[in-house]
Amino acid sequence: MGVWCGPRGWKNDGVPRLDLQTVTDPADERLADYVSLTDVALRSKHEPAKGLYIAESSTVLGRALAAGHRARSVLLAPRWVPDLEAMVAALPDDDDEVVPVYVADEPVLEVITGFHVHRGALAAMHRPPLAPVADVLAGARRVAVLEDIVDHTNVGAAFRSAAALGVDAVLVTPRCADPLYRRSVRVSMGTVFQVPWTRIDPWPAGLDELREAGFVTAALALSDDAITLDDLVTENPDRLALVLGAEGHGLKATTIASCDRVVRIPMAGGVDSLNVAAAAAVAFWATRV
Repeated sequence: MGVWCGPRGWKNDGVPRLDLQTVTDPADERLADYVSLTDVALRSKHEPAKGLYIAESSTVLGRALAAGHRARSVLLAPRWVPDLEAMVAALPDDDDEVVPVYVADEPVLEVITGFHVHRGALAAMHRPPLAPVADVLAGARRVAVLEDIVDHTNVGAAFRSAAALGVDAVLVTPRCADPLYRRSVRVSMGTVFQVPWTRIDPWPAGLDELREAGFVTAALALSDDAITLDDLVTENPDRLALVLGAEGHGLKATTIASCDRVVRIPMAGGVDSLNVAAAAAVAFWATRV
C-alpha cells in the first residue's frame, strides 16, 4: 500500500493508500532531504541542486499538491497520519507513482530537522520547471517584480499579498531570494503555488521585455520626480508592472532610471518608507482591478 503521486496530485481511488514507513534513527539515510532544515546556507545549496523544495505544514502541502506539484516523500509524526489520509482522499485520481511516507515520533523529527515540527507534515517536493517570462505575462494585466529581496519572509509575504489582492503574476530577479525556500513558502501560506511566477533574467535589461509586452513599469522608490501612488491609480494603465526593491537600499539606481514611472506611497508622521512587504501590500491593494 502506498501514497501515489502524478503530474496533477496524489492518486485517490476512494481509499487512500499510504506507504507508511516507521523511522526511529535520525541518521537514517532515507531522511537526507530533511536534515538540518534550519541551516539557510545548506538548504539554499541542497534543495535547488537536487531539484527539491520543502513544503512545511499540511496546509502548504495540500496547496502544493492541488497545484500539481509532485511529492518525493513525506515526513510526519503519527498524530498527523489521519490528516494526511483525509488530504489524499480529497485529491483527484491520476498516474501511479509511489511516494514513501516516513513516520517518526516528534523528538526524532526535531533531531532530524533542527526544530519542533508542529505544523502537520513536511514534504520533499520536486521543483517544477520555471516558465519563460512571456508565458507568465500572457494574459496578465498587473504583475509584481521583486528585485534582489534577500529576506525569505519578505518574499513569502509579498506572494501572499499578491494572491490575496489579485496580482496576476510575480517576477523575481536573479539575486532575489528563492520563493520556494521553506520559510518563503510557509510565510506565503502556500500561495507561491497559486500565483504564476518565474525569474526575469537579465536584469534590469528585462524591463524591455515588460515594456514590449505593453506594461507600464512603475518603480516604488523615493525620488524628487516621483508621482504618488494615487496619481498612478488615476492614470490606470491597462498593463502595470510594480517594481519593488531590496530591503534597506531599495531599488538600484539603474532600475529606477529604466522604469517608466517612479512612484511613492504618501506617508505621514515623519515616516519616509515602509518595509518592502508592507509597501507591496499597499501598492497591490491600491492598484487592484
